[in-house]
Amino acid sequence: MIIQNKRVPRAVTTITPQRISFVGGGTDLPSFYKKYGGGVISSAINQYVYVTVKQHSPLFEEAYRLSYSKTEHAHTIDAIENSIARECLRLVKVDPPLYIATAADLPASSGLGSSSSFAVGLLNALHFLKGERVSPAQLAEEACEVEINILGNPIGKQDQYAAAFGGLNHIVFKESGRVEIDHLVLQNNLIEEIFENSLLIWTGIQRNASSILAKQNKNVEKKHASYKLLINDNKNCKELMLNPPSDFLSQFGSLLEKTWQTKKSLEGSISSKVMDEMHEQVKSLGGYGGKLSGAGGGGFFYEVVPKENHVALMQLYGKNRFLKVSYEPLGSRLLSEIF
Repeated sequence: MIIQNKRVPRAVTTITPQRISFVGGGTDLPSFYKKYGGGVISSAINQYVYVTVKQHSPLFEEAYRLSYSKTEHAHTIDAIENSIARECLRLVKVDPPLYIATAADLPASSGLGSSSSFAVGLLNALHFLKGERVSPAQLAEEACEVEINILGNPIGKQDQYAAAFGGLNHIVFKESGRVEIDHLVLQNNLIEEIFENSLLIWTGIQRNASSILAKQNKNVEKKHASYKLLINDNKNCKELMLNPPSDFLSQFGSLLEKTWQTKKSLEGSISSKVMDEMHEQVKSLGGYGGKLSGAGGGGFFYEVVPKENHVALMQLYGKNRFLKVSYEPLGSRLLSEIF
């Protein structure tokens, strides 16, 4: 549903969160959920992708200028190299000339869903520039349309929904393609306790998620039993969060550890000897368990570690590889607009 605003801005900036996926990653791939259904439990975090879209002066004599890790000058949509930007502009039509700039709090290809956050944030900005207010569900589906259906990226649907809705959610993928969002509200500040006693550790490796997921897609039928285990982990994680025992943190870490071992069995490039050794070192310093974020192959380890052990880990890895994040309750939203 689109709500039209009579006032149309000339420049807007959106802010869109990235996410941590706790359990179920991989079951959001269409090759699996269209046959068996899928689900993930994930949380938005306070690390963001920022997108600015503004009306560009015709004095520059270009239809589009894009500024990200590089700068593009294009006279037509077809000439735009950034594939997500190009297809978002085709989907949500805004008259050129336009200037588009993006920045992020964390490196790209780090397993926290930055590509989908960019897609959601750009689509949101384009709608705002047209004076339109659209629902999180529409933003998520439009981002899926761009990334999966139009560009053919071998990715799942969880990142787009996490970016659009924010918060902690059980995201269910039906065989029909329908997506259901169960927003989880935890008691006694449990979500804050989870993030206070966990951290992200940078492996130093930026990887191409698409290549890993493409291999996973080919092996879905062969690994059917492992995917079913991941679905069951969703049920167990949700029950654990909604009815936490006194030793919640250790049980939560153990569950992440279990799902990580299952996920590694899906495809050989998801982990490596170096990354496995890094993970074991964290556990030896008091970690309860964890996993590589996203598709694997690099990026960030998400580790459940009692906060009193964080100093030792920071000393081991250095502050530049050690990242504390917090829960983000909100999804993609307007940060500023100029009329």
